[in-house]
Amino acid sequence: MTKTTNTGSQSKRQPSVLDNLRPLIVDVAVPLGSYYFFKGAFGMSTFAALAWSSVVPAVRTVWSVAKERRVNGLAALIVAVNVVGLALSFVSGDPRLMLAKDGAVSSTVGIGILVSVALGRPMMSAGLRPFLLKGDVAREAAWERLASGTAVRSAEFLRKERVFSVIWGLVLLTECVARVVGAYTIPVDTMVWLSSLLLVLAISLGMVICGGAAAGPMACLITDEVKRQEAVRNQEQRLAVAA
Repeated sequence: MTKTTNTGSQSKRQPSVLDNLRPLIVDVAVPLGSYYFFKGAFGMSTFAALAWSSVVPAVRTVWSVAKERRVNGLAALIVAVNVVGLALSFVSGDPRLMLAKDGAVSSTVGIGILVSVALGRPMMSAGLRPFLLKGDVAREAAWERLASGTAVRSAEFLRKERVFSVIWGLVLLTECVARVVGAYTIPVDTMVWLSSLLLVLAISLGMVICGGAAAGPMACLITDEVKRQEAVRNQEQRLAVAA
């Protein structure tokens, strides 16, 4: 009987790295890639490229609301960013305003991330999860237990999960403020290249802070939960043998 149970358990397909990355691929990579594809391959205007690249995330958002009765956070955020881009595509003339408007995308993403935390669905978890789980079924199960609140250290895990998204939200909002201030206080020629550097610095800073404050501790919590579950399973087996 025990052998049959184990075989049934092993027959379940283990989530691969691709499975964990699928939300990022469909909701983020596809829209962004299609935007540059439409602009480069078809020579579309910024407005047209943004509009067409919004189709997939828009459909995903509507589908999740209609079928699953919940909002697909990543897809909805991409739609919001594209809508802001569409609105700002009409802005022209003042070169400083053109530089400042790029910060609107960062602020939209940052605000969206912070709102997701307030709603209890930290958006950045989808991007962090594949790197912490690495397609390992035991770590996948440990994440689920910790995130569901049933594990011993769930409260600590959920707190770190929120911190991870909050840090990214604040970093992107800070980058937005820096872009706007720089656009109106730094020479335009300097700000053209500096704006790209600010984004790189913001992402690097976010990775460093999040690694120490949230991602690292979450990885340790997952590892500890895997070990705890293995200990429980071994104890149950010993008791079964003794009985």
